[in-house]
This record gives sequence, structure tokens and C-alpha cells, in this order.
Amino acid sequence: MKEIEVRPWLIRMHQGEEEAFQEVYRATRTYVYNLIYFLAPHKQDVEDIMSEVYVELIRSLDRYDVEQPFTSWFNGLIVRQVRNWNRSIWRRFRLMERVKEKGYEAPVAGMEDRLGAISDQLEVIPAVEQLSQKLKEIVVLRYYQNCSLEEIAHMLQIPLGTVKSRHHLAMKRLRAHFEERTNSGEASYHVH
Repeated sequence: MKEIEVRPWLIRMHQGEEEAFQEVYRATRTYVYNLIYFLAPHKQDVEDIMSEVYVELIRSLDRYDVEQPFTSWFNGLIVRQVRNWNRSIWRRFRLMERVKEKGYEAPVAGMEDRLGAISDQLEVIPAVEQLSQKLKEIVVLRYYQNCSLEEIAHMLQIPLGTVKSRHHLAMKRLRAHFEERTNSGEASYHVH
């Protein structure tokens, strides 16, 4: 996604031009999909979350300040939508557990499948998946989106010190994960 390509379409989209939305979607869809894929704990939800991102983009475009970089603002919007989705899944899961405790059938068919973990073939993604959502956001924004720690603080609207401590903790946990795999003989390399 090249910001310079998106800006003119954002202005036209803000004016209500439907073709402009289609152009913004075409320019950003791969970027959005990839970011959501790395942040979402359940990969089967990526398409649904992506829809929510674009609905929220339309709703909140009035609040976008054209003086700030679109990518930074859009990343924040995407992260918030993934968080909102995760909260709604957690609420449904808790509701399902309460219903089971009472002895009723689960109200949402297939929810257990949706909540099941999806394992990836790559080694790093499963390790990142094991991190808490807050730590995972930092890792994905820092290393997948190449955002600076300052940009992440701005996007997530948290203090820079919080970003630094989450980054440190995430790296510590990832190192421990790979050292454990190396020591147990499952991996043939050592991560420093």
C-alpha cells in the first residue's frame, strides 16, 4: 500500500464517491489482510474482521486528520478492530461456558471449532501466536509492519515506555520459546 496512491482516493471517498472506496479497498486489501492475519488468534476470522475494518473506515473517515500519515492511522484502526473482534469472541465463549454449566445446549453451533487453535506450518508464527494479544500487536507492528516504537505508541495510544516494556517482554518470551525448542532437540538452530 503506497500512501501517495491512497490519499487522493480518501478525499474523494470522504465526499461520498463509491468508486473511491473501491480504489481504497483495492490499494489496501492485501495490506489489511496480512496485518489481520498476523494479529487474529483464529485465522478463520480474518475475512470477517477485514469486513469490520472497512465498515469502520467508512464510519471514522471524518476523524482522520489528513496532516498525519494514513498508514499509521489505518494501522491503529485495524488493531482496534482485531481487539474488538477478540472481545466479542471471548464474550460468546464465556456465554457458551455458562450455558454448558447450566446443562443447556450451546447457543452458537460450531463455536468450539471457531475457538480452536489453528496451527501454522511456519515456526515463528506459532511462537508469536502464543503471546498475549498486547504483546503480539507490538511484535507484528514492529517487525511485520516495520513501525518504530514511537509510531506504535501513537497508533495504540499508549505511552512509549509501555510499548518498550511490552516489546522487551515479547522478545524475552520468544527467545525463551526458541531456546526451549533448541534444548529439547526440536529445532536445529539457535536464536540469539
